[in-house]
Amino acid sequence: MYTLYFLPGACSLATQAILHELNQPVELIHKQDADHYESLNPSGTVPVLIDQRRVLNEGVAILLYLLDKHDNQLIARDGEARHRAIEHMLLANASMHPAYGRLFFIERHITQAEGKQQAFAAAASAINALWAAVETKLQGNFYLGGESPSPADFLLAVYSRWGQSFPVDIVIGPSARRMIDSVIARDSFQKALQREKAYSNAA
Repeated sequence: MYTLYFLPGACSLATQAILHELNQPVELIHKQDADHYESLNPSGTVPVLIDQRRVLNEGVAILLYLLDKHDNQLIARDGEARHRAIEHMLLANASMHPAYGRLFFIERHITQAEGKQQAFAAAASAINALWAAVETKLQGNFYLGGESPSPADFLLAVYSRWGQSFPVDIVIGPSARRMIDSVIARDSFQKALQREKAYSNAA
């Protein structure tokens, strides 16, 4: 069984959903319930995944580890399709994730009202440009992976939920919205959401 350290609604949600897609049992531990979390991940971020005695950090690296270890239809084993899948994962994790991360930074560190709203507007503009790029990549496909979801689709579905907490206008095109809604509706994603909620309610 895997052990996944998480924060509700964070990137760890995608890791948990993909573990369910792979039919792998996983124990959840809230980051705040961990003793000396920095010994598992000095950067303090989630997810952290434990596979027996192996400690794994960084969301994309964890996903690639899991997808290489277990048979699945989420990513090709080799060739151009695998390269594109990794490219899309990095678009999500290295571009979209930090773009949304600016919203959290602004909320925490800018106190002057006018400057804060200007910063939010600039951050939203950058996010919208990335969603426009996703919309272009989805042309002719239901998912970034084609007819079936890819790891990047799960990552983007998680990030898409973050904008709801801020006074910004995030524009997600119809193809991207259809993809996101389809991923969120999957049993694996819903199970992940329910398990996070159950953990929080039990705490």
